[in-house]
Order: sequence, then structure tokens, then C-alpha cells
Amino acid sequence: MKILTFCVMSALALTAASSAFAADANKAAVTRDFTDTVEPAQQQAYEAGVKAYNQCLRDHGVKYDEYTVTHETGDDTYKYSSDIGPYIWADFDALDAAAKPCSATWHTKANPYLKSESSVFMVDQSDMSHMPADWEKQAPPALLNVIYYTLKPGHEAMTAFTDAAKKIAAAAAKSKWPYYFRALQVRGGDAGAPDYVLVIPEKSWADYGTEPSPSLWKMVESAYGKADTAALRKSLNDSIKDSSSHVDRYSADLSYIAGK
Repeated sequence: MKILTFCVMSALALTAASSAFAADANKAAVTRDFTDTVEPAQQQAYEAGVKAYNQCLRDHGVKYDEYTVTHETGDDTYKYSSDIGPYIWADFDALDAAAKPCSATWHTKANPYLKSESSVFMVDQSDMSHMPADWEKQAPPALLNVIYYTLKPGHEAMTAFTDAAKKIAAAAAKSKWPYYFRALQVRGGDAGAPDYVLVIPEKSWADYGTEPSPSLWKMVESAYGKADTAALRKSLNDSIKDSSSHVDRYSADLSYIAGK
């Protein structure tokens, strides 16, 4: 699995995070994620409800895209995640107002078939990511390798990881490593939510199953040398409390793209 062992993201201290969010309030860096779980017998009815809701958004001319994926692997494959963004924080106030006329459609057509739903905001961490310059304009990848990370408590683990993650991203950029990853910090998650999410685009199952060449750590070693890379790797591993992963598939049928 590509890059699974490398990128464990830390939760920032609350005061530091608050100032960072304020500074980035006008940057298109915020994504809202809704993850729905349905019973197998309710899957068809739920999907019909999502399509009815999307049609309502289309009828009302809502201008915000919402990309939906189905969970292909993981602990419960009857899960759907819908992501809105990245936008600036203020856009979500406007989105709430624009989508309000369709609330009744959601509550009557899709909500009755939910087993559960969770929602979080996710903030892009550009200095911990390695993505093409024009990635937001590209078509959605067929598959997404999604990795959740939670760090051990304490400032020391947070600092060690943050510094290391930035160095890894910098090495990938400097070497023009042709494998991409997007790091997002989770905000507003309930108990059990990860601190950070790493998203790796995949073109196909063959792409997902093919190891990078050079490997991540060989790439990092070429930038920093063996000794520093070994220390970097150990500090990341020592920071990990928990991690898990699953693969998602983009669903054009269940996504809402403004104007289409």
C-alpha cells in the first residue's frame, strides 16, 4: 500500500490552531465531509434519495460542487462520503443558505435510510502535501486511498511529527517525486475522529497495488542521507497512536457538479 507508513499527521495545540485558521480564513482550503452508513437492504433507496437531493440542488442553481465516493474497502463497505470544497470558511455560510430549500428533500428522500452519519471539516495542509499545481482543476481520480491518523498525546509527539512531515513533503517537491498525497487536518470531529487524513489519488487497482519507484524512504534518503532519514522515520513511528485506511471509488452518479 503506497506511503502507508510515512505520514502520520498531528493535532495542533488549540491556541496555535485557532490563529492558523484565522490567518487562512480567506484561502480556499476547507472541505466539509459527510460520511453516511446505510444498511444493505436500504442501499438502493438511499442512493435514489441522494439523486433526488442533487436534482433539487440543480433546480435551485446551487453553485457548490459535492463529490461523492463509495467505500470499496474497510470495516463497512456500505458507506458513502460526500465532500464539499475546498472553499473558504465564509462559503459554507452561503452554501447553507443556498441549499436550505432542499433540506426537506434530503430529510424525506435520503435521511430515513441512514444507519448513521458523521461530519467534519478538513483543512488542507499545503506544507505537508505533495500535489500537482493544477490538481483542483483535474478530473476526480477513479480511486482514493484514504488513511486516518491519530498521534500520541503531548506536545513532543506533535512537534516531532509536524517537523518531519514538512521535511518529507519538501523532499518530494525537490525531487519531483511523481507520486502525490494530500494532507488535511480534521476539525470538528467527535470522539474517535482522526486528527489528520491523508488522501492518495489512484488511477486504478493496478496503480494502487504498484509500489512507488523510488520508494518513499529512498526518495527521502536521497534528500537527507541515511542517518537523518532513519531518525526521521523513527520519530514518525514513535508519534503514532493509531492509523487505519480504506479505499474509495468516485461516483459520478451520486455527485453534484454545479451546472451539469
